[in-house]
Amino acid sequence: MKQQPNSDLINELLELAFGIARKAGELLTNRPDSFDINQKSSARDFATHMDHASEKLIVREILEARPNDGIIGEEGAARVSTSGITWVIDPIDGTVNYFYNLPGWNISIAAKDEEGVLIGVVYAPTLNSLWHASRGGGAFLNEKAIYVSQADALSDSLIATGFSYDLAERVRQGEFIASLIPRVRDIRRNGAAAVDLCHVASGAVDGYFETGLKEWDLAAGGLIAREAGALVSGRNGQEAGEAMVIAAGPALHALLTSEIG
Repeated sequence: MKQQPNSDLINELLELAFGIARKAGELLTNRPDSFDINQKSSARDFATHMDHASEKLIVREILEARPNDGIIGEEGAARVSTSGITWVIDPIDGTVNYFYNLPGWNISIAAKDEEGVLIGVVYAPTLNSLWHASRGGGAFLNEKAIYVSQADALSDSLIATGFSYDLAERVRQGEFIASLIPRVRDIRRNGAAAVDLCHVASGAVDGYFETGLKEWDLAAGGLIAREAGALVSGRNGQEAGEAMVIAAGPALHALLTSEIG
């Protein structure tokens, strides 16, 4: 049985994550409005540079405040915790959206202890949205409590998904999507896993599934979805992970798990 989290620690971690996410968001929004289509190579270099700069900022701010904490970062930051707290960070979730100046890219910051993710913050400046949750403390969008959709039929459900970078896997995913489209209200492909999970949490979409997610894609958004009432799992109810993540309210989750499993 999981212990009740310490409220002072929760508040400390959340306030730290809020401040850092906003600083990273300010850094990342300072970018050209668009790139010349013939300069995509330099644009990719810029996006990669900003990804690393964001992670450097996040890590520096965490360790200045909590020097004994551990770090797991999408861009390679790695540090073993001696405090019992490890941060899991994605400095730009939705890098392709960021590269093309499309909305939805975000900064995803979570902190976990030995029992799992303790707090999660997802900040999407282009959507004017800051989601957060703490274990056992509910989920919030811009400080307002949020709850998962209660959709219980595929035909009434708006489903979000993402696609693998692996070509063969994309082909398989396309075939499955083609079979699913006639049976759901519609499909959305937003391009940022953490925000997709947060959209499930706030009822903006009814369900979400995707393969190939890493811990930093899932940590914060997964907690936010669960605290809003979603089930977040892999195929056939297994633990959510790289192989598959399915997130939805209980009734729809069962239907999606049956379809995907």
